[in-house]
Amino acid sequence: MKISPLAGKPAQPGMLVDVPRLITAYYSEVPDPAVPAQRVSFGTSGHRGSSFKQAFNEWHILAITQAICLYRIAQRISGPLSPPRWKCWRPMGSR
Repeated sequence: MKISPLAGKPAQPGMLVDVPRLITAYYSEVPDPAVPAQRVSFGTSGHRGSSFKQAFNEWHILAITQAICLYRIAQRISGPLSPPRWKCWRPMGSR
C-alpha cells in the first residue's frame, strides 16, 4: 500500500470540514426520498452519506429508528434494544 505524502503532516485548511456548517446541514436539510442519492444507504463499512448532500441527517436517523421499532412491534419483540432501554415509536392508537 502506498503511503500518502500527507501522512504525519497537519491537514491543509482546504481539507478540513466546516463543523458548524455540517451541524447546520444535519438539522436543517430535508432529504428527498425520490432522489436515490439522498436515501439511506449502507455499505460494508457502515453508512455512506453526508449531511452536505442531504444523504445523512436527523431525518435519516428518525426513519431508521422508526423502521426498527415497527419491525420489532410486527415481530412481537419486546426486550430492550440496548442499555439504556429505548422506547419505540408507535403510531397513535396502536397501544
